[in-house]
Amino acid sequence: MQVSCGNSTNRWCFNFRRPLFGWEEDEVVRLQNLLGAGPCIHLDRKDSLRWKAEQSGLFTVGVLNLSCSGVISFCYPAMAALKLCLLLCHCVSAAVSSLFAAVGSNSFPAVSFGSVLTLSFTNSNNILISGLTSINSQLFHIVINGCYNVKLQGVKVSASGNSLNTDGIHVQLSSGVTILNSKISTGDDCVFIGASTTDLWIENVACGPGHGISIGSLGKELQEPGVQNVTVKTITFTSTENGVRIKTWGRPNNGFVRGVLFQHAIMVNVQNPIVIDQNYCPNNNKGCPGQISGVKISDITYSDIHGTSATEVAVKFLCSKAHPCSGIRLEDIKLTYKNQPAKASCANARGTASGIVQPTSCL
Repeated sequence: MQVSCGNSTNRWCFNFRRPLFGWEEDEVVRLQNLLGAGPCIHLDRKDSLRWKAEQSGLFTVGVLNLSCSGVISFCYPAMAALKLCLLLCHCVSAAVSSLFAAVGSNSFPAVSFGSVLTLSFTNSNNILISGLTSINSQLFHIVINGCYNVKLQGVKVSASGNSLNTDGIHVQLSSGVTILNSKISTGDDCVFIGASTTDLWIENVACGPGHGISIGSLGKELQEPGVQNVTVKTITFTSTENGVRIKTWGRPNNGFVRGVLFQHAIMVNVQNPIVIDQNYCPNNNKGCPGQISGVKISDITYSDIHGTSATEVAVKFLCSKAHPCSGIRLEDIKLTYKNQPAKASCANARGTASGIVQPTSCL
């Protein structure tokens, strides 16, 4: 669809490749009002490709259309004057390389577009994202949703450490996703791993600030697919809230997390370097009877993890009373707090420890 406003000589055109939800239409209207244009929405006009840049100070945004089986339309700033990005993708095969995207930059504070994703792929296969830089997204920076065979490499994400819900890379309902050689600084999870994620490989990533690399939260709904076969290795966490985390709601659920390897990680002043939390329930524990999670966690390995904790308890396994964590393996762990061995805390967690393990295992 196309949203087009203004007179015939000075018109703003917004190109969307799917019908908008009601709240999105409201945001478009709000943006138009901020730009001094009257609200109008046209569903029957074809997309135009580009807003022309003028030296007179008119704002400009380029639109890049990549050829593929399906539709992909990527909107990025062609001039520094306007920092606004919106991408909605439904594509079978696509490649995005060496693109720059910025949203909500302080250089143009007058325009706000509500909750905007920088880059989102849905129900897409065979995707390569290489050399992408995303700055100050108002919501998730990169979303992989319902996709297969996706490779992200050389990605850079940058957002303030206090910016909420700005996940660097958000993966869910997807299989065969690989994330390599990337640097993520954000106010939420560097990488979020959601329900029905399988065969995920993350390697050589620098994370911080942010909330670390997190599986979940999972288990909010009763019926929810599980997460399995996840490898996270060669990661550096710097001043993050968490390092490697598994988080589930404290409520009934039939999901699971299994077959996960966290390996070769360096923690630098991380508040919770290693954590499993199955008691998540915001809003004063409403909707969490007994704080008991139904998500079954098993076969989780932590290997060669070293560094410093910002809190005394560096290892926390707070598992479900109904379904204790099983098959947890600690191998060659050394975490310190203020130059002293850190501590570990366990509840309903079963497993083994081998090699040098500091803090002393509580399994």
